[in-house]
Amino acid sequence: MNNTTNFEYFNTLLVHEVGNKVGPVAPTITPSAAFGYTDAQEAEGIFASQVNKPLYARVGNPTNAKLEGIVAKMEGGFGAIATSSGMGAISMVVTAFMNTGDELLCIGGFFGGTYALVNDTLKRFGVSNSFCTVDDFEHIESALKRGIKMVLMESVGNPSLTLPDVQRIIDLCNKYETLLVIDNTPTPLLLRPLIMGADIVVHSSTKNMSGHSAALGGVAVFRAVKEQGDKLLNPKYADIHKIVKKMGKKAFIPICKKRAIRDLGMTANAFGSFMTMIGLETLSLRVERVNKSVERIAFILDEKLPDGVSVNHPCLASSPDNARYKADFSDGCGPLLTLDCGTKERAFTLLNKLNIVIQTANIGDNRTLALHMQSTIYSDFDDEARKFLGVSEGLIRISIGLEDPETIAEDFLQAANTI
Repeated sequence: MNNTTNFEYFNTLLVHEVGNKVGPVAPTITPSAAFGYTDAQEAEGIFASQVNKPLYARVGNPTNAKLEGIVAKMEGGFGAIATSSGMGAISMVVTAFMNTGDELLCIGGFFGGTYALVNDTLKRFGVSNSFCTVDDFEHIESALKRGIKMVLMESVGNPSLTLPDVQRIIDLCNKYETLLVIDNTPTPLLLRPLIMGADIVVHSSTKNMSGHSAALGGVAVFRAVKEQGDKLLNPKYADIHKIVKKMGKKAFIPICKKRAIRDLGMTANAFGSFMTMIGLETLSLRVERVNKSVERIAFILDEKLPDGVSVNHPCLASSPDNARYKADFSDGCGPLLTLDCGTKERAFTLLNKLNIVIQTANIGDNRTLALHMQSTIYSDFDDEARKFLGVSEGLIRISIGLEDPETIAEDFLQAANTI
C-alpha cells in the first residue's frame, strides 16, 4: 500500500477547508436546535432526503455538516456523520447495521470502551461476537465464510500497539462482501483505509483531530455505494436494501441516520464541531511532529531505561511488529508508546514522580499524557480479557505531545530511576 503521507498537501488542504475566503474567515457556529422550512412542500422534501437543508439538530446542523465535509475529504470518503463522541460513532455504525442474532468479528486488541460495548452491551441485545489476534487469518476467513455482517478493528492496537495487515484484511472483507469498520483514531493522515478499500472509518475526534482536549466528539466516514454490485446488496443485508436502492451512492448516511442516530441521538453539538475544526487546521503539522518525537523518545528510553522498566513501540527492533511498521507505517503509527514497570506499585511510583507529563484518560493531546491501564480503563475486566488486550499489571500507556522530545524522555528517565 502507499504508506507515505503528503503532509504538505494536508497542511494546505485543511486550513483552506476549515476557513472561508469570503465573509467570516473562521467557521461559524449554528447553535439552533430547530430549523424553519419555507413551506409544507419543502418540509416534505427535507424529511424524504430529497432537499438538502437542515431537518432538526439531532440529525445534523450546518456546523456539523461543515466538519463532516472536511473529514470526508481528508479521509478520501464520500460522506461523514459527526457524533457526540468516538464511542458514539462506533455505536451508531454497529446499531445501524447489526440485528439480534448477527455476529461481529473483532480483530486485534481493543480500547476498553470498544471492548465493553461489544462484549457486554451488544451481547445484551443479542449481537454475538468473536475475537482474534490480527494475524489469525484462519479464524478471520472462517468467520467471513459463515456470512457474518461486520468486522471491526483498530488501525493500531490501543494500548497493545499491535499492527494489523490492514490491506490483507480489507481484501478478505471485500472478497466475502462483508462490511469492514476501522477505528482510525490513532492514525489520521498516516493511514487512509477508505482509499485502500474499507467501508467505514471511525474516529474519536476528541483525540488527534482536536488535539486540545476542549471538544468531545466523534465522526464516522463512509465510502460511496457502488451503482452496480455493491456488497450492501448481498442478501445478508436485505433489511437495508430499500434504503440502498432509493439513496444510491450516499446510502450509508441515511442508513446510519434513520436506523441509529435519529432514534438513539448520539449527535454532535455545534460548538464541539467548531472546536474540532479549529484543531483540524494544525492536524498535519502536529501529526508529523508527534510521530517523529515518538520514535526519538522510544529509542532514548530503550537505550537508557533502568532494569525492570521496558518500553514498547513498533519502531524498536525488539517489537514483533517492527517489520510491519517499516513496511506499512513509514511515517509513524500514532502518538502512543507504553512502559511496563512489572507491578502496579512500581508503575504508580513512576507516574507520581513525573514532572511535566499529565495523568489523564486521553490520547492525541498537544501535551504528553500517561495512565496506568489496569487500575483505570481496564479495572472492570478480568485477567483473561486484560491478557488478550495486552494489559499487564505494570503497563503505563503514554501519548506523546508537542513538547521537546528530549525533555519528555528525560522526565520519564528521572521518574524511572526512582523505582
